[in-house]
Amino acid sequence: MSGWDPKAELRRQLRRARETVLWKLDGLSEYEVRRPMVPTGTNLLGLVKHLASMEIGYFGDTFGRPSEERLPWFEEGAETNADMWATAEETREQIVGLYRRAQAHADATIESLALDAVGQVRWWPPERRAVTLHEVLVYMTAETNRHAGHADIVRELIDGEVGLRSDRRSMAPGDAAWWKAYRERLERAAREAPPG
Repeated sequence: MSGWDPKAELRRQLRRARETVLWKLDGLSEYEVRRPMVPTGTNLLGLVKHLASMEIGYFGDTFGRPSEERLPWFEEGAETNADMWATAEETREQIVGLYRRAQAHADATIESLALDAVGQVRWWPPERRAVTLHEVLVYMTAETNRHAGHADIVRELIDGEVGLRSDRRSMAPGDAAWWKAYRERLERAAREAPPG
């Protein structure tokens, strides 16, 4: 394929996933972006905080380009899962700002290194620690999309808002009545399926 740039394509896919995650915060109150919506506590602002932390680690520390950002939730003695939720003192602006700075730091790493540049993920088992920038780009794009999917579900549980982006819903056409009937049909099918 003439003119195809794999690094540019990987960056585009990561950027799209990042934008989707942040879009899920739009129009919600402070309570709603922090609200744990499932038994494991998954919440929108926590997903952003977690992804910011991951970008700093994978694109920074892994390639010997540590960020100046302080991540107290990863320090000795930090509470388990502290990167997955926002404290009352941490503002939405602080966490979104951290994510944007993490993205800028990651993008600088991506820009400055070749796809075959090797780094070390020190928190992985020794036999798997050596990785290329290409591998990290794929890993972080998959991870960001995975959490964007979590954000999709959490946002739908909060206020019914769905879709890939505000300008591209990527959902079947249908009004509220159509979706209600569709869901009822799926519920009937689930109940009627033979036990497994």
